[in-house]
Amino acid sequence: MPKAAMKLIRRQQLIDATLASVALHGLQHTTINSISQLAGMSSGIISHYFSGKQGLIQATLRHLLEQLKQALLNRIQGQVLAPTERLMMIVEANFTELQRSRNVTHTWLSFWAQAVHDPQLARLQNINSRRLYSNLHFSFRQVLPKEFALMAAEQTAAMIDGFWLRSALSETPEQDFVQAEKLCKTFIHNVIKQHGVNTCH
Repeated sequence: MPKAAMKLIRRQQLIDATLASVALHGLQHTTINSISQLAGMSSGIISHYFSGKQGLIQATLRHLLEQLKQALLNRIQGQVLAPTERLMMIVEANFTELQRSRNVTHTWLSFWAQAVHDPQLARLQNINSRRLYSNLHFSFRQVLPKEFALMAAEQTAAMIDGFWLRSALSETPEQDFVQAEKLCKTFIHNVIKQHGVNTCH
C-alpha cells in the first residue's frame, strides 16, 4: 500500500480510537496510552502524525465538523431544492446516525465542556455554530423578510443544539433524537406558515 494511503488510514484509526477513548474515559482522562491501546498502535505514532495528544484532539473535532458538513452536502448535491426542503436537510444532517452514536455524543459533550478552557477547541466550535446559522439563514432569507429570517435562523440553530444536547443526555436517547428531529422540522414549517408561505413547494 502506498505510504500516503497508509498514513490516511492510520490517522483515521487514531481518530476513531480517540472517539472511543473519550466515550469510555472522558476527555480529561483520555491519554496517549489509552488512545494507542484502543488503536493497537505504539504511543509514539500519535506524536509522529499529530504532534501529541492536543493535536489529535483537535483533529478529531475537525473530523466531526467535516462529517457534519458532508452530511448536508451529500443530501443537497446535484438537487434543485426549495428553501423548505433545504432547511429539512440541514436538520437531518445534524441528527444523522453518526451524530446520535454513543462515541460521537460523548465526544461532543466533552469537547463543549473543554472548549470553555481551550481557545483552539472554542474556535473550532464557533466555526460549527457559524456554519449552522449561515446555512439556516441562507434558506430562511429566500422565504422570509430579512428581520424574520435572522430571528428564525437563530431560533432554529438554538433548537437544534438544545434538542440534540437534551437527547444526548437522555436515558432514552434513540427515541428522543427521533422526536427532536421532528420537533425542529415542525418548528421550521410553523415559522414559515406564519408568514403565509406554502411549505409544500
